Amino acid sequence: MFINNNAGVFIMLKQTALIALMAISSASFADWQVKVGGSVIAPTQDTKVAGVGTVKADHEYAFTPSVEYIFGETPFSAEVLLATPISHDVKLDGEKAVNLKHLPPTVTFKYNFKNSTRFTPYIGVGGTAFLAWDEESSGALAGTKVKVKDDFGFAGQIGFNFQPADAKNWGVFFDARYAQLSPEVTVKAGNTTAAKFDLDIDPVIYTLGYSYRF
Repeated sequence: MFINNNAGVFIMLKQTALIALMAISSASFADWQVKVGGSVIAPTQDTKVAGVGTVKADHEYAFTPSVEYIFGETPFSAEVLLATPISHDVKLDGEKAVNLKHLPPTVTFKYNFKNSTRFTPYIGVGGTAFLAWDEESSGALAGTKVKVKDDFGFAGQIGFNFQPADAKNWGVFFDARYAQLSPEVTVKAGNTTAAKFDLDIDPVIYTLGYSYRF
């Protein structure tokens, strides 16, 4: 098992969130929306490593709440995707080789296509992170030490929010996010580096859930 210490990263994220909250503390609470959903994290790429084989991250499921700030009466908003720690499997030639935990904090700046209906499509762009720790090797990589490096990349988002006619504040939503992520993986046998490569994940995250605007 290899433990990746992300204390500094978490402290930085906490400080960033605190600064953001202080900056908008004077804003009206009516400009907030909370979204609670379940997500399917579907990697779209695999990685062929010479002398090793084909490495691919598996599909996973996650509980993914998010918080959105709407900029007054404008069509613009900013959304922060949160998640509980996700346990993720990586397979080598179809056999489970590594299990790790990670967090996928994602920030997108959105344009909401407002209209006279209760159906509101939106698109967004922003950034995402892949914060990994607690790597455990098994199968073909059993007995080795595996380190997955943190990674940061581009994020895109498209979706819609629908508010039923009898709903005052709540609605349902569906969206899909694309995350451009290729974390560096190092495999060590003892003190010798057996392999080092970028794991192409580039997942699409499909989310369905409820929204509530204050």
